[in-house]
Amino acid sequence: MPDNYYFAPMGWHDLLFRLGIALIVGTIIGLERESKNKPAGLRTNMLVCFGSALLVLVPIEIGAAQQNLDVLGRIIAGIITGIGFIGGGTILRESKVKGLTSAATIWMSCVLGITIGCGLWLLGLGGALVTFIILSVFSKWEDYL
Repeated sequence: MPDNYYFAPMGWHDLLFRLGIALIVGTIIGLERESKNKPAGLRTNMLVCFGSALLVLVPIEIGAAQQNLDVLGRIIAGIITGIGFIGGGTILRESKVKGLTSAATIWMSCVLGITIGCGLWLLGLGGALVTFIILSVFSKWEDYL
């Protein structure tokens, strides 16, 4: 199997599968944040995860990623830069630094979307599970300590 197997254009079934997994992952993380009334909740995490996967799929589908992986790297760098802007807006509210975990969660939703969009959906699901555990279990430990 060639190294660029994941980066070859694919059929609609594979596209919808990757985008569906990204949407499910964003939903799971977003529901956890929404249940705690955090600033970045369900819709934010869904859009970030889904949008990241979608943007990664564009160079794959037009064949640019198969010809030159630098194209995919530039897309990923652009996504991460944009998410930094969103995360900064989440943190700096009312002249106070607040919401670092929400910003990190947005960043993680983005990373998971990129991972799933690149075809590494099992890695993305594993990352989503770890993220969910960190957000739900460790917050209880913080309250306890």
